[in-house]
Amino acid sequence: MAQSDNTADAPAKVNAARRLVLATVPLAVAAVIGLFLYRGLSLDPGQIPSALINKPAPDFSLSAVQGRELGLDTEDLKGEVSLVNVFASWCVACRAEHPLFTELGRQGVVTIHGLNYKDRPKDAAEWLDRYGDPYTRTGADVDGRVGIEFGVYGVPETFVVDKNGVIVEKIIGPVTPHILKEKLLPLIAELKR
Repeated sequence: MAQSDNTADAPAKVNAARRLVLATVPLAVAAVIGLFLYRGLSLDPGQIPSALINKPAPDFSLSAVQGRELGLDTEDLKGEVSLVNVFASWCVACRAEHPLFTELGRQGVVTIHGLNYKDRPKDAAEWLDRYGDPYTRTGADVDGRVGIEFGVYGVPETFVVDKNGVIVEKIIGPVTPHILKEKLLPLIAELKR
């Protein structure tokens, strides 16, 4: 009789173990997902390395933004230190950083080129007319292909290019007065030597 009690208890024990596993698995999966999310949210997007650092700028050729005469291509990034600022009229952060580029362009510290990313031609032209145009050349990357070749994550982004056309720095997000003073201006001065 004792043996039959054990036999009767076996399905109950299996069901209890199954319920325990079924309750534990979702908790374990949730914990793993939580760890990945925590890690991802703790990363600084401004510190994402670019695969193009210390490599030549990609080969590209863009027509000028509507209302502008000079487009932008790879050869324009050779011969002098320059910045390539990736911007769009729909980008709020681009508007925030734009006065810094306008002042930098007015001072003539460095040549600044604009790469207008995934923008409607009319909107880009109106934006530059309204907020000022600090760019020597401005290429219209309507479909975003050139931005992809540059490894653009989003706008704004700014690339520092040496006189040989090699990308030496990438700033993800808006350039702030602090970034300009502490990072960009010293790097530009060093590259001009």
